[in-house]
Parts: sequence; structure tokens; C-alpha cells
Amino acid sequence: MTLSYISREYIISNSYWRIMGKKINFMALSLIVLISVITASHYKELNSSIDSGDTAWMIVASAFVLLMTPGLSFFYGGMISKKHIISTMLQSFVALGVISVLWVLVGFSLCFGESVAGIIGNPLTYFNFSGVGSQPNPEFSETIPFLLFALFQLKFAIITPALITGSMAGRIRFRSYILFMVLFSLLIYSPLAHMTWHPDGLLRNWGVLDFAGGTVVHMSAGLAALAGAVILGKRKEVSHEPGNVPFVILGTGLLWFGWFGFNAGSAMGANSDAVIAFANTNIASATAMITWMFYERMLGRKMSAIGACVGAVVGLVAITPAAGFVNVGQSMFIGFIAALISNWAIQWKNKSNLDDTLDVFPSHGVGGIVGMVLTAVFAKEVGLIYGETETFMYHLLALVLTSIFAFGGSYILFKIVDSLLSLRVREDQEDRGLDLSQHGEHID
Repeated sequence: MTLSYISREYIISNSYWRIMGKKINFMALSLIVLISVITASHYKELNSSIDSGDTAWMIVASAFVLLMTPGLSFFYGGMISKKHIISTMLQSFVALGVISVLWVLVGFSLCFGESVAGIIGNPLTYFNFSGVGSQPNPEFSETIPFLLFALFQLKFAIITPALITGSMAGRIRFRSYILFMVLFSLLIYSPLAHMTWHPDGLLRNWGVLDFAGGTVVHMSAGLAALAGAVILGKRKEVSHEPGNVPFVILGTGLLWFGWFGFNAGSAMGANSDAVIAFANTNIASATAMITWMFYERMLGRKMSAIGACVGAVVGLVAITPAAGFVNVGQSMFIGFIAALISNWAIQWKNKSNLDDTLDVFPSHGVGGIVGMVLTAVFAKEVGLIYGETETFMYHLLALVLTSIFAFGGSYILFKIVDSLLSLRVREDQEDRGLDLSQHGEHID
């Protein structure tokens, strides 16, 4: 075999493999491109139902609602005496941590899992957020990721037990409150949320309307607050002197701001319902605030900052269940009526032996009840003023059942916690103030 023959064979062979290599590389590249196109098309198909505008708004709305809990801590903290300010604020703030973890583990599943008799969700459906991902769940919202829906609903679950704390401020042990918060969220809040907001929920199938939480959040919190005040009894020193009025004003501003996410976000998208809810939220709160101030003046009292702030919050509470179901004029009427009734409720409470420290039941409980009833009166097409009675009657039935369940259930839970840990601080701890006795901190 000559050298020239070997060289020629090598050149031919080498050329062949280079050509084959290019073919293989071209085929591999083509395969990669094809897979990429198929994958991209599939991904686009999976995400085709996600609306970027709705998603952006719901992220913002979720952040708004989250801000309400720190706002509530300022609102409550400013109204209590100085030796309890830190404790009262922390009772609201700590819910951000406790409920967030509980929600991921089992809370969300209890609220929105597979329905069990229309009363509670299956705890295993979304246990530890299993199956809660980036794709929409059409059962709850068709245009936003299911995870975002879960996070939005989390903010409602956080603020509800925080609302209760105002009735017990100045005398409840911190660790006892945390245990009650966990039990309340699992056994009171979750069934109410499921029955009201789940597509297969009992109250929802009755036609009960609760746009953003008048029943689920405010009535349940107000009635639980009433139960707590009854069990804990009066403070050793009953005082209505606020510790820091600017804190109350700041807290009210944050609550008002966050409430736009609370109500308008419950439209689950950037749509006309969100705009209506946004407008109704503002006008109801404004009307209630003005009504409260002028009514106080009519009674010979001064137009106080505390009164203005409480009135504004009552208006926000009352419009919550109706926000997306009524027009602006009707929301103004709701704010007006709620302010008067809640004001009367506070006056009644002050003459009784009930020591609801920061008027949680007269404000949130009564305000929520007024809003729930007036929702059934004014709700578009199905309200009482349109000649329909079915919705109104079911609302009255739901009002009775919710009141019994929230008050009675909370009363039992308070008793259980009291038997395990003791609810109330000792007299000497109450004298020193909960800031020092519970947390070792104080305000100079």
C-alpha cells in the first residue's frame, strides 16, 4: 500500500466524517430548535389565560391589604394607654408571622380545599401549598396565578384575628393570645371563609353576598372580640384616654389606603367591578367620618380626631360586603347609617359593664352586621329594593347562624385557652403595663 493511497483514503474518510458530523450537528440543532418551539408553544398555551393587567393589580392589591395590619397596629396602639402601646401593636403585627406559616401548612386548604359538606375544606387538598402554583385555577380566578390568589386571601386571614385584639388590650397574656389566634383561624375563620367564598360553600350556594369580608372578617372578629371581653372581664383601671392620637391618625390613613386593595382587589382583576368597589370604599368611609363628627357635635361634644378616625373605619367596615354590588349613592347611605348605629352601640357599651377596650364589637361587629343587611337591601338586581326577598331572607338567616357560630365558638375557644395557659395577666403585671411585663420593653 503506497503512501499516496493511504493519504487519499484518509482524506476521503476524514471528509466523510466531517460531512456526517455536520449532518449530525445540523440534525441535533434542528431537534433542539424543534423541542424549543414545541416547549415554548406549550408554555405559551399554559399561560395564555394569565392576564398581565389583572396579575399586576392583584399583586399590588395584596400588598395594600398586607399594609392594613401594620396600620391596624398603629390605630389600636394609639388608642390604648402608654404602658400597653407596644404590647397592643405587637398583638396585631405578630399575626403576619403566625398566620402566614399556618396558611401555607393547612389554612388555605381548609378555606379553599375540596368542599366537605359545604362547611370546610379538605385539609389535604392544598396541604403545604401542594398544587398551588403559577397557573390559574378557574374555580377561583381565571386570569391570575393560583398562588397569587392564595397570597391575596392570606392577607384577609392575617388581619381577622388581629382585629380581635382591640377588645382585650391591656390585660391578655401574649402567649395565650397566640394560641387563641391559631385556634380561631383554624376553627372559626376557615369554615366561615369556606362557606362564604368557596364555589361549593353553604352560604354562597344560598346566595349570601359578601364581596370582601363583611361576614368572614368583620362580623367574625367583632363577635369573637365580644366573647373575649365577656370572659376577660373589666380592666383594673378602665380608661378611655388615648396614649398617642397621631398614631391613631396614621393608622387610619394606612387602613384607608390598604382598604382599596381589600375591597377593589376582591374583584380579582383590573376590571369595572374593581373601579366600582374602589369608588364605593372611598365615599362610604368619607361619609361615615363626616357623619360621626357632626353627630358628635350635635350631641354637644367636640369634633375629635379619634371620633373622625373611628367613623372612617366604621364606614370602611360597613361597605366591605357591599363594595362591588351597590352604586356610589347607595354606598354613601351605607356609610351614613353605619356611623350612626355604631356610634349608638358605643354609647350603649360605655353605659354597660362590658369592657371592650377599643370598641371592636360596636365598630367591626355592628358595622359588619349593618353592611351585611344593607347589602341584601341594595345589591344590584337581587336586593330588596328591586322587589327580591330571597337574598334578604337568606342574609338574615346567615346573620343569625354566623353570630351564634362566631360568638359561641370563640367563647369556647377562649375557655379552652384559659384552662391551658390562663388568659389574663396577673394584677401586678397589669399595673406595670403589658409592655414591660410581657415584652420587657417600654416607651419613654
